[in-house]
Amino acid sequence: MKIEIEERTLHFKQPAGTSRGVYTERRIWLVTMTDGERVGVGECAPLPQLSCDDIPNYAEVLRRFCDQVEQTGEIDTDSMRDYPSMLFGLETALLDVRCKKEDGRGMLFDTPFSRGEEGIPINGLVWMGTYEEMRQRIEQKLEQGFHCVKLKIGAIDFEAELELLKKIRERFGPRDVELRVDANGAFPYEEALYKLELLSQYALHSIEQPIKAGQWSYMAELCRESPLRIALDEELIGVNDPDQKRQMLNIIRPAYIILKPSLHGGMTGVREWVEIASDMGIGSWITSALESNIGLNAIAQLASDIYGPAICMPQGLGTGQLFTDNIPMPLEIRGDRLWVTTD
Repeated sequence: MKIEIEERTLHFKQPAGTSRGVYTERRIWLVTMTDGERVGVGECAPLPQLSCDDIPNYAEVLRRFCDQVEQTGEIDTDSMRDYPSMLFGLETALLDVRCKKEDGRGMLFDTPFSRGEEGIPINGLVWMGTYEEMRQRIEQKLEQGFHCVKLKIGAIDFEAELELLKKIRERFGPRDVELRVDANGAFPYEEALYKLELLSQYALHSIEQPIKAGQWSYMAELCRESPLRIALDEELIGVNDPDQKRQMLNIIRPAYIILKPSLHGGMTGVREWVEIASDMGIGSWITSALESNIGLNAIAQLASDIYGPAICMPQGLGTGQLFTDNIPMPLEIRGDRLWVTTD
């Protein structure tokens, strides 16, 4: 087995705003693996100041893991638990090598989605911006046929965000459009329950990470008291030991967890999270973390394999059109579903 690493910088079509800041470009590392006959490609894409493996010597550490895979032909997932974006990239590349078809198309998992027979329902993502920018972006998503829209909140005036939700609900009831919001930890704990009560009047599906991660007792209290269902995202980052995963979920008891392979343990870690959460009656869905289409394709195929045919819960897989210089893959959004194209 031979592995080459290529660093790339992708550029956003428009600035992607979150409560943590604004992204204009995205640095990724592509790992190209070959066994002498077949070639597989995976994507390693840590998020700055968020991923637990966002480290200064990223490329050096990735090279060491690649050397190990070259020597053994296998991935030591236990030794890579604390390097989820690297693990995800290597898992993708190895699956791609092993599952490569004669036509050169990589079907990582044999599912109706991967065969192009079935689409995966996805949410439309609306980035933070001014009130008017967000209003226009919501209109676009609804015109495109999305029935589930996720809004990033917490950066502009909270009253303006409430007004935005009010206007949506005046036009579209909960049966017409499912609304999810993501605060990215923006609410101070002291204000969080009051804000959740105000948000709940607009029949939202859920809110993602209302307060900053690492405050287990505060988050547990919010999950008990909130009239709005709470989903965890950043809270899961860096929690890589199975026993610690169970402990955290047992303490906090969220309604949902939201899983990103690049942040939450690669494919192996995501499967582990889903199994533990399911045992506790906690729901989940899978989303991308601003990867290129290489990573998005792998994440979508993973979701189709984990949740099986006819996925009902919209997944967070609508990021394939974010970059001006994305990597072509046979993916296409039709209405509110992501499809693999087979032409």
